[in-house]
Formats: sequence, structure tokens, C-alpha cells
Amino acid sequence: MGRTKRELAGVNLLGGAKTADIRKYDASVLETFVNKHREGDYWVTFTCPEFTSLCPVTGQPDFATITIQYIPDVKMVESKSLKLYLFGFRNRGDFHEDCVNVIMKDLCRLMEPKYIEVLGRFTPRGGISIDPFVNYGRPGTAYSELASERFRAYCGRRV
Repeated sequence: MGRTKRELAGVNLLGGAKTADIRKYDASVLETFVNKHREGDYWVTFTCPEFTSLCPVTGQPDFATITIQYIPDVKMVESKSLKLYLFGFRNRGDFHEDCVNVIMKDLCRLMEPKYIEVLGRFTPRGGISIDPFVNYGRPGTAYSELASERFRAYCGRRV
């Protein structure tokens, strides 16, 4: 069963000539569609192996693989809009930790997911790599407990 026009009302970038300006960060490029499978939880994973941002001090490029995992509720992020959004960081000067926090907060505002986590695996520069991890689980629910468990597991992992 396909999607109705009503279900796709917020999806404008996919398959159309309209495109976003990927030279700058712009959270408004993010689009959503309705989750048709709310009767049960499931996991959605996006991996962006070509993420680039700029060091806010030196202006040098930083490269990373960004992994976003979430459990949707009503709204889901459309993948082309997510790709364009992530490409918008190419000319944004932020520390690695800022990038993953901004991404998570923007997606939380957009989708209001039950659970979400963002991991950045940044390529080493100067002999050190930085792999920031941030997550969120809806307060007062089992997803908040999941966030605590996943955070503890990430912090306790062996590199």
C-alpha cells in the first residue's frame, strides 16, 4: 500500500526539482512524513560516512561518520532532507561535540521521537580522535530508561 498525498504533504525535496542550499546549515530543510506503523516499536538507523564540518578556531575541515538511530512516534525524518541538512554542516564552524548535540536537538524538535541517539566518529587530527555520543529518551517512559542504559553501555565500552 502506497502513501497518500496527505501523508506526503510535508515531503517536498524528494524527487522534485526543488533543492536546498547545502552550503549552509539550515534545520528548516528537514522534512517529515507520517509513521504508518505506530502499533509497535522499531529502530531506524541512518549512517552518513561523509559528514564534514569546520573547526571553529582553525577553519580546517573535520570528517566523520555520523550515525543516527531512533525509535519513531508519529513523525519520521525524510532521508533526502536529512542528507541535505547534514551536508549543511560543511561550512559550519563547530566542535565535534556541538555537531552531534545540534543534530540530536534539531531532530528531537522535528520528530518528537520516543528515543534517539547520535554518534559522531571523527577522523583523527593531531593524533587524537573524538567520538561524541548523545541520546534522548522521552521522559517518564521506558525510553528514558533505554537512554540511560544505552548511555551507560556507550560510556563503558572498550575502544
